[in-house]
Parts: sequence; structure tokens; C-alpha cells
Amino acid sequence: MNIAPDAEMSPAAGLPVELRGASAPTLMWAHEHEVEPAALNQLRNIAALPWVHGVRVMPDVHLGKGATVGSVVAMRQAVSPAAVGVDIGCGMHAVKTSLTVEDLPDDLGPLRSAIEAVIPTGFTAHDGSAPVLSTDRALSRTFGGLFARFGGLHAGVADREGRAAAQVGTLGGGNHFVELTADDHGAVWLMLHSGSRNIGKEIAERHINTAKGMEHNLGLPDRDLAVFLDGTPEMAAYLRDLYWAQEYAMLNREAMMVTLRRVVSETFPHVTFADAVRCHHNYVSQETYDGVDLVVTRKGAIFAGAGSLGLIPGSMGTGSYVVRGLGNTASFCSASHGAGRRMSRTAAKRHFTLEDLEAQTLGVECRKDAGVLDEIPGAYKDLEGVIAAQSDLVEVVARLTTLLCVKG
Repeated sequence: MNIAPDAEMSPAAGLPVELRGASAPTLMWAHEHEVEPAALNQLRNIAALPWVHGVRVMPDVHLGKGATVGSVVAMRQAVSPAAVGVDIGCGMHAVKTSLTVEDLPDDLGPLRSAIEAVIPTGFTAHDGSAPVLSTDRALSRTFGGLFARFGGLHAGVADREGRAAAQVGTLGGGNHFVELTADDHGAVWLMLHSGSRNIGKEIAERHINTAKGMEHNLGLPDRDLAVFLDGTPEMAAYLRDLYWAQEYAMLNREAMMVTLRRVVSETFPHVTFADAVRCHHNYVSQETYDGVDLVVTRKGAIFAGAGSLGLIPGSMGTGSYVVRGLGNTASFCSASHGAGRRMSRTAAKRHFTLEDLEAQTLGVECRKDAGVLDEIPGAYKDLEGVIAAQSDLVEVVARLTTLLCVKG
């Protein structure tokens, strides 16, 4: 099988830049003319919150609900649930294999079907729980420990335990994916992208609604940016549920990766697997910058501390990058989470045709029907440009070319 050569990349000049009109210091790894005006206004609203120490904007930035996707918000003694988003703990998981592209058959269709048969996609879930949970001892222990704490979550999700259990080891839809990729040396990697499924969404929505009704949030420019304050039972409850959902999202990806590895091992019995690369890109972390203890939310951004490995995907058909953080504190040690959308899903469906989808995913074993038209590569920003714009934040470890992509 042939894989595409690397595209030329050159470092972006003049980045970062200060966002004009922002109250708190707001550095952007994108030029203002490259960002839609609504997203710029959204960033200014975030920066105007009195608790904000600073905002950092990644090159994949685009409009989000409440808070902008591709933003890093550092707050003093406060946290905004919308600055994390509703897919709490969404992130990436990748593993390098001992396979090379020469080991793969010309037709990857049967392998895609085998993956789709054991990893539910879209709105589907397991019947009861994922089979892998009963055969993998480590996963079973993690699952048991996590769900032993379910009763302590927000009362509004008390009746969701069965559904949450059934969705462990499931992909979901939208921009989530399972992929087979190859690096520049022809080595095959397994990669997947998913989050906390419906339970993360329901936890987030309930806490956002609680925050909106609190008196200190009544005069905000955007009520979706409502915050919880440190030392209050509401913030403690949110962080308790959020950290649970982040663990759930990690377990979900672990269960899928173990399942995926088993499918690949059945097809290639002698395959071996290297250590995994894992990262969240919708999450909360307590970190210290400028000598100040801060609550840092990354919504569509990854941690890029010195030496830490991360994953920055593009879109179906355009590949991904494995990167190593440079520990740039100017960005609060952050980098982009992907290429980022350049048009909405509705606009993509209006603008592109199935013929476009076929052309833009040429050579990739994947769905090419109307159900994934909004995920067409043309709806996303140029991945090479996004990587080049953050050359002071991360260094490239490997460029991965997509060979097979499963979507819900």
C-alpha cells in the first residue's frame, strides 16, 4: 500500500499575537483575520470574566457553546463548566504496532467490518457491558472502582448508571473515530478519539444549569460562561463529578483500544504493541503559572509540558500527528487538539457533495455516505498549517497517514 508523502511545513511568523479588546491577557496562536468574528467576541467575553488570569488561544480555534473550542482558560479560585464543554474528558489514545504497511492487505474493508462489529458507533451501545470488561482483569478492576462511586454523582444522573455502563467501550459519533494509520517509516499505528459519551454530557449540562442560577453570575455578558467559586459546595460537587467523568472517558478509550488490539491480533497473530500515547483535550487541571495557583480548563487543547507526548488529529483522510511538548509557559503549556473546524456541520452539508467526500477520502477505507458528509476533510482547517503555527509549543514526533477510519 502507498502512503502520501509529508507536506511542506514552515514555521508561522509573528505568533502569538494579543487579542485586541480583551480584558485579561489573551495570547493567540492564530491571527485575528483567520478566526471568525463570533469566536473572537466569545474569547473577549471569556477574558472579561473577573476571575480570569489569562486566556490562550490555539491555532485550531473556532466558535463553541459558551466557551471557544481551542481555548485554554486559567482562572483564580473559580471554574467555568462551559470552558470544559459537555464532552468531559474527550481525548485521544494511540499505539504503535510492529506491523508495516507491507503487512496489510490491499483491501482493508474486512478489517473495518471486524472493528465495527465489536466497537459500537453512533447512538448504539453494548448489551449490558462491553465483553472486554469480563475478560481483561485490569479493565474490570478500573470499571468496578469507578462505578462504585457512581452513587455519589449529581442526583440528576442517578438513573443513568445502566446506560453509562453500557457505553463504556463505545465510540459515539461526530468527530470521534477509530483509525489505522501509518507513519513516515511505514509503521502501522492504532488510534482512536472519543470521550465520556452521554453521561459526561448530562453531568456537564446539570452543573452548567446550576451555575447559571447563582447570584454572582447574573450580570455576565454570556450566561453560558457561568462559574463556580472556590470554597463553595457547588464547585466541590462539580469537580467531583468532572474528575469522575474524566476517568470514565479514559476507561472508555482503554476498553476500545484493548478491543481494537484483539481484532488486529486475530488478523495478524504475530503483531506486538508499543507503549500507548494518551491525552485528554476537554478537561480541568490545577496548575501554577507566574507563581499563581490556577484552575486551568482546556477545551479543544492538550497539555504540552516539556517532554510530554500528545496527539493532534486532522480529519478523516488527512492523518494526524504525534507531538512532544516543549513546555512553553506562555501558552500555559498547551497546544491544539486537532485541525479544528472551518465551517459548521450544516454549512458542510450544504457546501459539499458525496462526490467531494469520495475524492477527499481517496485511498482511505471508510464510510463515504451522507451520514458522514459533515465530517468531510474540507470542513476542517489545514492540519499542516495548524501544526506549523505552534512550532514553539510542540515538536513533531511522527506524521501519521490515515489508512482506515471508522466513524459513527
